[in-house]
Amino acid sequence: MARPAVYKAGMTGTGPELSRDDLAATVAARRELGPEFEPALVDSLAERMETAIEARVQARLAQPQPVVPVGRPPKPVSPGMRLGLAFGSMGIGMFASGIAGMYAGLPGIIVTWSGIVLVNVTFALGSRPPRQ
Repeated sequence: MARPAVYKAGMTGTGPELSRDDLAATVAARRELGPEFEPALVDSLAERMETAIEARVQARLAQPQPVVPVGRPPKPVSPGMRLGLAFGSMGIGMFASGIAGMYAGLPGIIVTWSGIVLVNVTFALGSRPPRQ
């Protein structure tokens, strides 16, 4: 005799499965027995479904999980990127120093160059390879 098709509704797994015949038998039993037995039939079907779902979950948890590295690897930094940041920092720094010196004096120049240094240090630290 051929084995009935297993109803999986998009799930895969091993263990107790509910077949279409099981579901059809529950519906047929409800029709034969009447509405007074409906709660018992629903409870029985729900219990079998919970057992099948639990078996699928356990089977999925038993499968090896992929290892996900923590953090993201740094992007490779080319010498051209470093040179571009250096020239960009110097160019912006000269104009920003002139404007800051004209309007805020020495404190403005210090704040301007502190910001430029912070950007360069952040870039340098972010592009280092991770320590082993």
